[in-house]
Amino acid sequence: MARKNKSSKRTLLIISLVIILLMAFIYNSKMFEREPPQVFADETIYWNLKKPLNVKMTDESGFKRVLIQLSDGENSITLFNEKYSTQNKELEFNITFPKKGFYSKKNQYMLSYEVVDHSFWNFFMGNKIIKESVIIVDKQDPIAYVVANSYKITKGGIGVVVFKAEDANMNEVYIQTNFGKKFKAVPFEKDGYYIALISWPREQKNLLNAEIVVTDLAGNIARERIRYYLQDKNYKSSKITLSDTFLNNSIASLARDIDDDKTQDMSAIEKFMFINDTLRKESVKTIGTVTDNMSYTRYFSLEPFYPLKNGAVVASYGDFRTYEYGKKKVSESYHLGLDLASTSGANITVSNRGKVVFAGDNGIYGKTVVIDHGFGIYSLYGHCSSLLVQEGDSVMVGQVIAKTGRTGFAFGDHLHFGIAIQGIEVRPEEWMDERWMRDNLFEVINNAKSLINGEK
Repeated sequence: MARKNKSSKRTLLIISLVIILLMAFIYNSKMFEREPPQVFADETIYWNLKKPLNVKMTDESGFKRVLIQLSDGENSITLFNEKYSTQNKELEFNITFPKKGFYSKKNQYMLSYEVVDHSFWNFFMGNKIIKESVIIVDKQDPIAYVVANSYKITKGGIGVVVFKAEDANMNEVYIQTNFGKKFKAVPFEKDGYYIALISWPREQKNLLNAEIVVTDLAGNIARERIRYYLQDKNYKSSKITLSDTFLNNSIASLARDIDDDKTQDMSAIEKFMFINDTLRKESVKTIGTVTDNMSYTRYFSLEPFYPLKNGAVVASYGDFRTYEYGKKKVSESYHLGLDLASTSGANITVSNRGKVVFAGDNGIYGKTVVIDHGFGIYSLYGHCSSLLVQEGDSVMVGQVIAKTGRTGFAFGDHLHFGIAIQGIEVRPEEWMDERWMRDNLFEVINNAKSLINGEK
């Protein structure tokens, strides 16, 4: 009897082990994977019917069956119904709106997906997913038209535009230029109206072309060209011959101060090229990054900028410099600011309130402060000897923010003053001229307000 009990226990143990091993096999086998198929489709889809809807699906064990149906709540039509014998792990469909067999004038539909995979899970029935997307049909283009804009824009300068943009399913509103830059626009005065400042970069060789672009969620687009009178400008060009004395003394000293680790094994001319080419690009990129935002200020008001009392101009915006060494061109650069000088360590003050978005060392600019004044307008103060503000500070009119100096790529105490519009450095002279600001900014803005409010 005892021997029979031992045999029964051994059999029970073997059966238990077999069951455990079988369960472990099922649990870990790819044949019994438990993840349902993935259907990559938004819950709400806006569709202008011009292009097919693209739907992607994935599954680890491959697809057994895919059913896609479209319904308007009263009638439905099967768009796709396919069984698969091979284990395709990825599927992609381009769905078009049916032209036959389904007549409906509604603008809202339900697109349903029923997908089953090849897994042996769920008693060999496979994993199943049912997903639905609401389809909103929108074939109407947005509305876009100019309300008012600056009459002219000078190369290196800016223009303003106020415009109407409207759509029930609005997606994006911006200004597109022919040099690849998108200028952001912000709400203005009343719902449906926007304002943007646009710049024509000094470095661009082509004439400016700018247009309002309004898109909706269904992919409909409205474009409206902004018609500026384009005023080209002849900026100063100069050729500078680099001497060995200059390279071995001034440039060598500057290279040690700026980045000794990278320049210590370079030749004198390589140090100059590193500073004027590589480091300049990095510094300009930093300025472009910190000034590319468009903070919204409901009330737009600015006074002319006078950052340095009794400051004399020692270098102008837009100067193009070619550098030669041994009668060979080695480098070139654009000067994208206005250099002002007075006394050593002079006070630098702000003329308009704003928020400090950068305060620190920035390569060729040396110790630098950048202030956001709203509407994508930033003022920049470079080559400072000391900074009296830090990032995040709010600054008031007349506040001293720094002292002039010669940090960075500078060989005398001065202020490099710049204005940037959404990442592009523009002519500071325009923003120091009360008459220019009145004629090209505030009159345009005030006229737009009058038109929008029905006063004209």
